[in-house]
Amino acid sequence: MRNFCRPAQAWILLALVTAGCSVGPKYVRPGAPVPPGFKEPPPEAFKEMSGWKVGEPRDGLIRGHWWEIFGDPQLNALEQQINPSNQTLAAAEAQFRGARAAIRVSRAGLYPTITGGASVSGSQISNNRTAGRTLTTGAAADIQIPIDVSWEIDLWGRIHKTIEASINTAQATAADLENVRLSLQAALALDYFQLRGLDAEKQLLDSTMTAYEKALQLTTNRYNQGVASMVDVTQSQTQLEQTRAEATDTLVQRQQLEHAIAILTGKPPAELSIPPAPLSMTPPAIPVGLPSELLERRPDIAGVERRVAAANAQIGIAKVAYYPTLTLGGAFGLESSTLRNLFTWPSHFWSVGPSLVETVFERGRRRGLTEEAQAAYDALVAGYRETVLTAFQDVEDNLGALRILDQEAKEQAGAVGFAERALQLANNRYQGGITTYLEVITAQAAALANERTAVGIQTRRMVASVALIKALGGGWDVSKLPSAQELTPGNR
Repeated sequence: MRNFCRPAQAWILLALVTAGCSVGPKYVRPGAPVPPGFKEPPPEAFKEMSGWKVGEPRDGLIRGHWWEIFGDPQLNALEQQINPSNQTLAAAEAQFRGARAAIRVSRAGLYPTITGGASVSGSQISNNRTAGRTLTTGAAADIQIPIDVSWEIDLWGRIHKTIEASINTAQATAADLENVRLSLQAALALDYFQLRGLDAEKQLLDSTMTAYEKALQLTTNRYNQGVASMVDVTQSQTQLEQTRAEATDTLVQRQQLEHAIAILTGKPPAELSIPPAPLSMTPPAIPVGLPSELLERRPDIAGVERRVAAANAQIGIAKVAYYPTLTLGGAFGLESSTLRNLFTWPSHFWSVGPSLVETVFERGRRRGLTEEAQAAYDALVAGYRETVLTAFQDVEDNLGALRILDQEAKEQAGAVGFAERALQLANNRYQGGITTYLEVITAQAAALANERTAVGIQTRRMVASVALIKALGGGWDVSKLPSAQELTPGNR
């Protein structure tokens, strides 16, 4: 046994000395076009935030529960239900667990593979097998209990590159999981604010119907007094019924949004009911920061970047194929013709030795695999840069939308005021007998249209706020990606 240990120890020492030689390019994060600042300045409402300063958003940085910035308890309660219940998120989490398990598969290559077994065989050698030669004839039994050991020495870093690729892929999958989570959270918030916008529109139409009912009563009284015509009464009734139909129509989309929110929280639509409450808030102050920080704050960018790193490792794996493979093999066990003396010392056997294998001819296969890996890397680099550019576009789009909608809301508030004043004047003129009821109807329609536009602008501002937070990565940053040590606890 001592003779067996000495060569084994020598080869183990050789493995430790030679391991770590790595073939392939060293990974460097690819460059991306990053502007020094955003084209669209934050809206004036954001600049009024106490302590706000472009590029230094540390104190006011959006945190994990980013939806709490809106201060809506109902929204907070709904968002908290996404993590444990949403099935899309559950699927993404399962994919992450699978990628993490793949690291353990890759790490197994660092260690020897040991196989064991047992076999029993019998044979009868022919007496006429070879004429003229002396052979042992008759029946014989062979009982074996072998243990085989095979260990690939990672001379050129193929196994380490494989582990590196698996870790990078797992980190990318973790970023994908967070991107799915952020997308679901943003989708719920978008649906919620659109639903509240419909509640505000419904409230507006209900209050308008109350005013129209009073106007209809006034017109009916004037008709009974012989002052107004039946045309005025029917016009007033038409206006009232049309508004009632529009109020009812808002319930269709509200119901669909409520159902969508139920699915996002992992519930059947029948199990979720959101009480009506009109939208009354304005967009909160949102710290934006510098464009360069966006690369650290968006999980989709982090995911693509980690896949670029994994593709870089695959280039190294492809290049290792040009070098020979060194494998340390060994076998030991027991062998005997009878079970009676199988477990005695003379029945033992062992063998140990290295094997070096080099591919001599394969007609361009290794070159093709290397070029394929390089092309895959280049494609992912292009995808990474495109993702970065799209991220900048998302932020610019929503900054611009918020700035313009903020100005539009102020202008629309003025239009609503003038429309209400015009309606009041039209009512006074009609009651004084100066004009026809058509002027009142026209003023009513203009006032309602302007008020509904104001509600729509308010809803769009809230939607743009949610979209901006999502474009900024919510409360996430790359420091929350699991490290290699976290992905392989205890080097399992």
